[in-house]
Amino acid sequence: MEPVSIVIPTLNEVDAIGPVIREIPAPFAGDVIVADSGSTDGTRDAAKAAGARVIEAGRGYGRACAMGAEAADPASTVIVFMDGDGADRGDLVGLIAGPVLDGSHDFVLASRTRGECEPGSMLWHQLLAGRLAGLGIGARYGTRYTDMCAFRAIDRAALSRLGLREMTYGWNIEMQMQAARARLRIMEIPLPYRRRMAGTSKVAGSLGGTARAASKIVSTYCRVATSPAPRA
Repeated sequence: MEPVSIVIPTLNEVDAIGPVIREIPAPFAGDVIVADSGSTDGTRDAAKAAGARVIEAGRGYGRACAMGAEAADPASTVIVFMDGDGADRGDLVGLIAGPVLDGSHDFVLASRTRGECEPGSMLWHQLLAGRLAGLGIGARYGTRYTDMCAFRAIDRAALSRLGLREMTYGWNIEMQMQAARARLRIMEIPLPYRRRMAGTSKVAGSLGGTARAASKIVSTYCRVATSPAPRA
């Protein structure tokens, strides 16, 4: 098994989480952690049946990601994050984790905007948000991203040095900003993206969810961009 832990934050994904976990190739499936935020539909039982460890993470996307990373196997040197709705291609996790495992990069992200998206998998405002975030981070730190896809791998030691604070939907942009600020070796890989297997997106599935996520992303960008650089 590869020294990789895979963190999957969930909230009511009972129909998708089993196939998501079973799609992960065996060499990378030794430590799959489902960080659940209070599902009431049987997600935790389905995840356990598929072979994952399940932890209760409390509410908040960023909190679930952070607690999942903290719970990772001590032997893991790479942490992979992916969503539990089936849109990310778990069978391609080696493409994300590989450059971190071989030491050529510290932080690798999937780019949906550069990859092939299944019709209906991304809405226009998701595409726009990724582009705008990339422009903003590029202007501030000189590192240009094209997306804020949840599917990403990072060196565990590097992640611990970033000092991430955002416990909601600003987690992804804070990681990307702090990685750029820390001058990590960063790479984006175009990967295919699917429609979610079942259920409704907690963000893009409603106007309210979209507005709340957008607010957190903008406030996180402003906080990080205006904060003093950490001491070496």
